Amino acid sequence: MKKFLVSLSVIGFTFLCGATEKSLQITNPIKEKKTSYWQQHVDYDMDIDMDVENFQYKGKQKLVYTNNSPDVLNRVYYHLYFNAFQPGSEMDVRSRTIQDPDPRVGDRINKLQPNEIGYIKVNSLTQNGTPITYEVVGTVLEVKLDKPIQPGEKVTFNMDFDGQVPKQIRRSGRNNTEGVALSMTQWYPKMAEYDFEGWHADPYIGREFHGVWGDFDVKLTIDKDYVVGGTGYLKDESKAGGGKKMLHFEAPNVHDFTWAADPDYIHDTMQVPNGPMLHFYYKEDLPKENLENWKKLQPKTVELMQYFSENIGKYPYKQYSVIQGGDGGMEYAMSTLITGKRNFGSLLGVTAHELAHTWFQFLLATNEAKHEWMDEGFTSYISALAMDAISDKKSENPLAGSYRGYFALAGSGVEQPLTTHADRYMYNQAYGASAYSKGAVFMAQLGYVIGEENLNKTIKKYFNDFAFKHPKPLDIIRTAEKITHFELDWYLMDFAQTTNKIDYGIKSVEGNTITLERIGLMPMPLDLSITYIDGSTEDFYIPLQMMRGEKPTSATIIDDWAWAYPTYTFDAKKTVKSVEIDPSQMMADVQRENNTFTVE
Repeated sequence: MKKFLVSLSVIGFTFLCGATEKSLQITNPIKEKKTSYWQQHVDYDMDIDMDVENFQYKGKQKLVYTNNSPDVLNRVYYHLYFNAFQPGSEMDVRSRTIQDPDPRVGDRINKLQPNEIGYIKVNSLTQNGTPITYEVVGTVLEVKLDKPIQPGEKVTFNMDFDGQVPKQIRRSGRNNTEGVALSMTQWYPKMAEYDFEGWHADPYIGREFHGVWGDFDVKLTIDKDYVVGGTGYLKDESKAGGGKKMLHFEAPNVHDFTWAADPDYIHDTMQVPNGPMLHFYYKEDLPKENLENWKKLQPKTVELMQYFSENIGKYPYKQYSVIQGGDGGMEYAMSTLITGKRNFGSLLGVTAHELAHTWFQFLLATNEAKHEWMDEGFTSYISALAMDAISDKKSENPLAGSYRGYFALAGSGVEQPLTTHADRYMYNQAYGASAYSKGAVFMAQLGYVIGEENLNKTIKKYFNDFAFKHPKPLDIIRTAEKITHFELDWYLMDFAQTTNKIDYGIKSVEGNTITLERIGLMPMPLDLSITYIDGSTEDFYIPLQMMRGEKPTSATIIDDWAWAYPTYTFDAKKTVKSVEIDPSQMMADVQRENNTFTVE
């Protein structure tokens, strides 16, 4: 067990290492296509007055909620994420009782003083002007409606609330380890998502987020000396009196709104050709080497934006911001917060990963609590390819680290299926290896199963079909099936919904007769490379019968292998010297020792 935890700790450390502008037209596919799919919609109008001296703020929120569901809603729920940063919260207790706590959290929440905790206090709430009953339950506001919300109905909720920014511990907060004053993420009362599975009013225990698509109009009053960056377009700036200014932001078709602020931010910009304006916010008191790294980062971020837009789908907004803040790296709407005191490789790597999240989770907005592997895994996959491309490394397998992480997990004895809720992994490190490593392998190995060209087409179609929606695991597989006309439900089931392992071996070689065996429970098609006794070579492809098709290949295609048969025997053309299963090593076979055989 200790060996497993140590090996995964290295992996975990690596992961640490609106209303809309009229000229910008962002298509909402839900409004354009008549399908059985539906999703809720919210429009936020918020006025926020921030006191930078005591880190408290007052807010007024008007929220217009559109019930696009076929259901009558008798209740609604809001997330009050800042309430997690209080002694005795679920986040605090879980951190102090899990066997491998996140070192960024540990017991720090439990030690917070009253003026250091986070909170969102709701002072009043009305539905269409009528006061309604509500109850704060940890990080969730439970709201009993005055009148049920009918299908297709719009309802206006007005709320007055107070907030206090916690001492920076996890993602959000004030005065982080690098001295950034305000990292304002998940800082406002946020309507929970409701879909065909029901409400998703998860408590904030440790993992990430799920939100409702909508338009944001935010007016922020703050000290005039503070530089502010984040989600949305700055529409107006004006004096507010008392040494303050008012900043007016609009953000179209997003599912959260994030900002960061500091009086000592440097603010740089760089234009992506035929793309968005990039903004960079970082503190002027960084060491000289770090300041130079932030300058070097900017043209590389242009390359990353171009890579992701070309290989997934075009970035649809007019700006994107990379902001020094937070506690590591975390993606948000039109922006990311990352810590800035890094060597250049680390700074570029974390930017690549967080920027990639703009596609895999922000635009393709999976529920990060339920399908964390689609969020972190798909991001790890595409960012590894992007880093390899812009660094001109031309690695044989840019995903080799993800495969190593998965193999460590598979051999650990504590692996849980990828269907596990993100908060309910037994170990934090098992969560990390599952979400990041196994999730990335899922996508890379899908390329092995259906062919790289088909995978590239699948990713682009997945984006085209599901951007601005909330895709589920089946959606990526059904997309691949539509591209290939294969049957692929077995792949999703075995690799994501169970802990079944892939393990194929070479049982015997006699003359030109080769017998293979399936040792693990998970089925796979097989690539096979043979070297004959005369020195010539030949590649073979053994289709998986239940897949009902063969990937594009130049190899010799031989008979299907039906999963229930534990062995498979065939005759090669000539006397065999050696055999190798999966020479590309893109199949996640947990025991590669039996994948090669040489006749003595």
